[in-house]
Amino acid sequence: MAVGNYYLVTSLPSLGELGSAPPLAPAELMKRLAESHARDLVAAVLLADDLIQREAYLAGEVDEAEPAVLSVAQVQDDEPLPASLAPEPAAATAHQGPASDAVWDVYFRHAHAVARRQNAAFLEAWVGFEVALRNALATARAKALNLDPETYVVAADLADADADVSRLVSEWADAANPFEGLRALDRGRWAWLFEHDAHFSFADAELTAYAAKLVLVARWHRLQQADRSSAT
Repeated sequence: MAVGNYYLVTSLPSLGELGSAPPLAPAELMKRLAESHARDLVAAVLLADDLIQREAYLAGEVDEAEPAVLSVAQVQDDEPLPASLAPEPAAATAHQGPASDAVWDVYFRHAHAVARRQNAAFLEAWVGFEVALRNALATARAKALNLDPETYVVAADLADADADVSRLVSEWADAANPFEGLRALDRGRWAWLFEHDAHFSFADAELTAYAAKLVLVARWHRLQQADRSSAT
């Protein structure tokens, strides 16, 4: 699909570094990919950011959200999440952790299934890294609170066993405040993307990596705005 993506990839605005304003919203990227073979792959990545915004909205941390895949009503919990994010009854019953973790378990399995269905090695690797990082953070939090880490682990079988996330967890734990902790994690994610993207290949993987980078740029921008608001 590299040839088919050439004009699409070259038409996308360049992404700045973390801390710069996003050149387009994730929702706009989804619109541009309406007819692209990579649409489902990109949607799987952007859906993760929608879920993060959903958690923030439901926790009262933000007053509004700008989802790319979910509807605003779904983010606000006024409508149910898509069927693809509904856990199997047996899995939902067996899950002992927070309800939000059950959603993330289903999400990662959904994204992994999309990657397998389209033979998308980059998306599959991204899922493996994100699961490994999320579970390492959950384990560190649980141990600090003398809780059972296994209760907070999601989709453990999908984690990349070779992903060395210990340094990122240490930087997060040593951060001066939650904002700096989140920034440390996103810097690690940013570095991972540049190590694994398919730059100048014009393949579906390059579009998927672009989406993941755009999410980080947009999220970092949101954090900056929130940090400035809290300081005033």
